[in-house]
This record gives sequence, C-alpha cells and structure tokens, in this order.
Amino acid sequence: MAKKKPGNTAVSAPVIDESDVRRIVSSEHLVSDKCPELSELEFGLIIASHAFGRWMTRCMAGAGVKDMTETEILVIHHVNHRGREKKLADICFVLNIEDAHVVSYALKKLANLGLVSGNRRGKEVFWSTTVAGQTLCERYRQVREACLMPGFSGAEEENVRIGDLARLLRTLSGRYDQGARAASSI
Repeated sequence: MAKKKPGNTAVSAPVIDESDVRRIVSSEHLVSDKCPELSELEFGLIIASHAFGRWMTRCMAGAGVKDMTETEILVIHHVNHRGREKKLADICFVLNIEDAHVVSYALKKLANLGLVSGNRRGKEVFWSTTVAGQTLCERYRQVREACLMPGFSGAEEENVRIGDLARLLRTLSGRYDQGARAASSI
C-alpha cells in the first residue's frame, strides 16, 4: 500500500492514455489508427439502420399493413413523393439500391396490394401510388407524428444538428460507394 506524502492532500485526476480508451465498436480488429472514430460511426450506423428498419415496419403495421419489408416501405414512400410518376431506374437511383430486381419485386408486391400502379409508355413503366397507397402513406405519417416526433424538441439547434448529420451521412455514402468500387477491382 502506497503511503501518502505529508502535506500532499490534493487528489489529481487519473491521466488516461488515448490507447486506454475503449471504443464502442462491433469489430475492434477493424479500428484504424488513421481514424478510429470511423469504427465507432460504423457501429452507430449498424445499430441505427436496424432500429430504423424496425421502426419503419412497426410504423407501417400501425398504419394498417403488416409484413411489409423495409424495401417495400421505402419504395412506396418514394413513389408517393411529390405525387409524380417514377421509373424503376429513378427509384433505384434515389434509394441507392443497386439491384433493380429487388425494387421491381417490391413494386409488383405493392401493385398486388393495390397500393401502386404502373403505366407503360413505350419500353418504360411509370409508377405512381393509387388512392389506397396515398391513404396508407398518410396514415403512416400520422403514426410517425404520434409515436416518433414527440421525442424531438423542434428547437432550431436540434434541427441544425440533424441537418448537419444528414449531410455528413450523404457524404459518407459517397465515400463508401467509392470504396465499394475500389474493392470490386481488387
């Protein structure tokens, strides 16, 4: 046991070496010295994406349609966006979904539910929401307002921080897309 030096009664805070900090990550072996925070962000993205997916499916169930996939929910909301018809390629592009077959399958399921309809013009099919699809999107919005939005203050500072985060996520998606292209060439 260490003895106290006489007259030294001040307690100093322990010095924490950067290497002693335990980061909250899912894969410690991937942490890079160049940017260790990126692994923390990736873990945050993992748990946030799963929470967001869970939220979407439960919100849609609350709006009246159970068992819709996350992709189907994203697709119906985007098809409904601004009340304009959309082509398959445009839906894939905006939602950053590489496999058009996944979106095509979602559109067929949504059409079978009577929520979207396709209008063929030449070789292209233009998709729009039906009245039932528009109504469902509005019910989803009502559930969202009732269940999710009370957790936000609406204060300008909070909204600015959320906007900054949204811009950062879009920037990072570009970096990950570029990384994916580079990895494909290895």
